[in-house]
Amino acid sequence: MKQIAQREAQNAYARENYTYRQTVIVQEFNDHGLATGEYREVRDVTFSPEKGRYEQVVEEPRSTLKRLILTDEDFADIRNIQPFLLTNAQVSFYEAQYKGDEEMDGFPCFVVHIAPRQILSGQRFFEGLLWVRQNDLSVVRSEGQAVPQIETLKKQNLFPHFTTLRREIDGKWFFPVETFADDTLYFRNGPQRIKIIIRYANYKRFGADSVIRFGTPDQK
Repeated sequence: MKQIAQREAQNAYARENYTYRQTVIVQEFNDHGLATGEYREVRDVTFSPEKGRYEQVVEEPRSTLKRLILTDEDFADIRNIQPFLLTNAQVSFYEAQYKGDEEMDGFPCFVVHIAPRQILSGQRFFEGLLWVRQNDLSVVRSEGQAVPQIETLKKQNLFPHFTTLRREIDGKWFFPVETFADDTLYFRNGPQRIKIIIRYANYKRFGADSVIRFGTPDQK
């Protein structure tokens, strides 16, 4: 897993030298499958040494949701878990299990299941499958959910299963381009179907050219 994290660190570092537009759409549905509300926002995302991640609002958030309440954890997951990259800084928090080989998006891939070693208070993690391209250990797809689900006597905050697709950018990086979810969350007051679409588009490189070297990933 360390070799995968090394390649992921390269992708994460490179992504911080790009701007992109992030569109978030969350929809809720009633028992008859009809949409009853929607949340939508559009932001341009950039990174800088001074500010770190910076988001400029392109379309102000609009919500007609009636049944769902989006929480701080939901927005943290949109920022960090749905476009999840398993970097060197995170790899020690996870354990991995090889699940076999499978072709995905035309690439021979290793399939790896990852899960947090332990749930730490106040932190969010990804649990699910990664499809890892065999020739360079680039993750081309992830499928799973944010954990933990939050359930107490007074609070219930549930999170859907989702899939994130990555595409090759500038011939060498694999960045998230779309996340989608269509799941039913089983709240105590009844089931709630939810759809999420997150698009990451218009990747444009900025700043001076630089060379990123972390060593050559071991492909064995």
